[in-house]
Amino acid sequence: MLECLLVGIGGFIGSVLRYLVGLLPMKPDNQFPVKTLFINIFGAFIISIIVAMAAKNKSLNPNFILMLKVGVCGGFTTFSTFAFETAELIQNGNVVVAVSYAVSSVVLGVLAIYFAQMIIN
Repeated sequence: MLECLLVGIGGFIGSVLRYLVGLLPMKPDNQFPVKTLFINIFGAFIISIIVAMAAKNKSLNPNFILMLKVGVCGGFTTFSTFAFETAELIQNGNVVVAVSYAVSSVVLGVLAIYFAQMIIN
């Protein structure tokens, strides 16, 4: 039960952070979802840092790692929003923007993981 509570607390923190990023006044003319891209790339980077630190430092509290990884990062990242925005761009005829958004989200997300691992290792 403690684990569920910690994930819930972390999810609250991540969700509020995501909401605050969503308030940033950024809206490019081409409708590219910059904020969601940033959230997902930054979330990929942070979750990789957390996992790498936990692997390197076995004395870190596993419940704290769970709260950060599943709770905060899970509440902060926005794959469902990413999928919805991509579909909406396609439906609105912005296929090139949709494809560039999807490709950049995946490629930059994976690169963020490797970059974070290089920093920690």
